[in-house]
Amino acid sequence: MKYYIGADLGTSALKLLLTDADGNILSSVTNSYEVRYPRAGWSEQSPADWWSALVLGIKQLTKDIDKDKVAGLAVAGQMHGLVALDKNDAVIRPAILWNDGRTDKETEYLNTVIGKQRLSELTANIAFAGFTAPKILWMRANEKDNFDRIAKIMLPKDYINYRLTGAHATDFSDASGMLLLDVKNKRWSPEMLEVCGISEEQLPALCESYQTIGTLLPEAARELGLNDNVKVAAGAGDNAAAAIGTDTVSKGKCNVSLGTSGTIFISSDGFAVDDNNALHAFCHSNGKYHLMGCILSAASCNKWFCGEILHTGDYSGEEKKITEDMLGNNGVFFLPYLMGERSPINDTDAVGTFVGLRPDTKRENMLLAVFEGVAFAIRDNLEIAKSLGIKIERSTVCGGGAKSKIWRTILSNVLNVKLDVPLVEEGPGLGSAMLAMVACGEYESTEQCADKLFKIKETVVPDEAIVKRYEERYEKFSKIYPALKPVFKAIK
Repeated sequence: MKYYIGADLGTSALKLLLTDADGNILSSVTNSYEVRYPRAGWSEQSPADWWSALVLGIKQLTKDIDKDKVAGLAVAGQMHGLVALDKNDAVIRPAILWNDGRTDKETEYLNTVIGKQRLSELTANIAFAGFTAPKILWMRANEKDNFDRIAKIMLPKDYINYRLTGAHATDFSDASGMLLLDVKNKRWSPEMLEVCGISEEQLPALCESYQTIGTLLPEAARELGLNDNVKVAAGAGDNAAAAIGTDTVSKGKCNVSLGTSGTIFISSDGFAVDDNNALHAFCHSNGKYHLMGCILSAASCNKWFCGEILHTGDYSGEEKKITEDMLGNNGVFFLPYLMGERSPINDTDAVGTFVGLRPDTKRENMLLAVFEGVAFAIRDNLEIAKSLGIKIERSTVCGGGAKSKIWRTILSNVLNVKLDVPLVEEGPGLGSAMLAMVACGEYESTEQCADKLFKIKETVVPDEAIVKRYEERYEKFSKIYPALKPVFKAIK
C-alpha cells in the first residue's frame, strides 16, 4: 500500500490529509496559526508559522503508519500572497496575504494608467487589490530597501515546496492570480515584469500542478520523519485543488466554495474571458482553464457575526433559530464586504452593511441575512457567467460554510441550481493528495483520478416557491450596493 499526503495551506490553519490510492482518508490533522493585522485593512502572516505547522502536522499524521510507504505529497495554498526571499532564500518580510487591502493606489494605477484593456490583453485579468503584482508595486513604493533585496518572489504554497525540495517553482493555476502570467499562453508576461520592476529570474519556474518538482531534501526528510524519496508535486491554488477534489475537471462543471472567502469555479477546456473581466480567467490544475468569481468574505462573515457580535461559538445553535418559512421572507439585507470586495465589483472601499433593521429585528433575522448576503454575492458572479452563455444547472459545494444545512439550502435556492454535497468534504486537501497521486503515476490524469474517487453524499434541490421569493429578494439586494457605493467612498 502507498500513502499520499495532501496539504491545504489556508488562511487560518494548515490541514493535512493522509490517504491511500483509493482516496480513503486514513487520518487528518489541523494546526492553526496567527493572522496579523498591523493596520486597518492589512493582513500578514509569517511563513515560518506555515512551516512549523507542516512539520508538526506531518509527524502527527504519520505517527501510526509505516512512513516508508508515503509515496507523494502536494500542497494546495491560499493564493496571491507575496513571499519575498533574499539571495540566501531568507524571508525578507511577513507575507502579505490575499485579503490584504493596502494596495488601492497600486491597483488604481494598474487599472487606469496601464489600463484594464491592456492588462486583460497581457494577463487575461484586471488588477484586484489582493493580487500579487499590486503588492510588489506597493513594496517598491513603500519598502524600497526590502524591495531591492528581493531575489525570489514566491506564493505561499511555493515557499513550503521550496522548504521541502529546494526548488523555486510554482504551478500555472496559482501563478494565474499574480497578474504576472500570460494566462492564455502560459508564460510570464515580459511587459508585466517591466511594469513591476522585476525580472524573470526573480520568479519561480512554471509547472503543471500534477508535475513532480522534486523529492524531499535530506534535511527536510529528517525534520518530517519521512524518506527522502517522497515525490513532491507542484500543487495548486486552493480553489483549483478543490476543483480536483470535487470532480470539477470537465467542461462546464461548477464548484461553489464557502470557505473564509467564497468562490464559484467553472471548468473549461479552452481559454475564455468576459468583456469586463469581472470573473478571473485562470489556468486550471488539470492543465486546462477555468473561470472563477471570488468574494473576499464568506464563512468568515458567519464567524465574525457569531463570534464578535453575538459572542458565541455555538454556530449550530444559532442556525436552529432559522426556520425554512423564513427563507426569502427576511426583512434584513447584508452586504458581505467585511474586507472590501473583489468579484465582480472590485471595490476596496466597500464595507459590510446591514440594511432593513427594525425594532422587531431578531438575531436570527440578522444571521439569516448574513447567509443570504453571501449567497447573493456569489449569485452576482453567476450572473456574469450566464452573460457568457454558460448554463449552470448543478454544482458541487464545499468549504466550512457548506457544512451548514440551512446555508446549503439558501445557496441552492438563491442560485437556483442543484448542489451536490461530496461524500468526502475535504476540498483542497483531498485535491492536493490526488495531484500527488497523478505525479506518482497512480493515475494517468486528474480526470481519471477524480472520476474514480469522487462520490456524492446528497443533493440539495431548489424549491420552486423559495426560488421565486429569492428572485424578488435578489432584485432588491442588487440595488443596495450601487446606491451605497458613493457613501463607502465618502466614509473611507
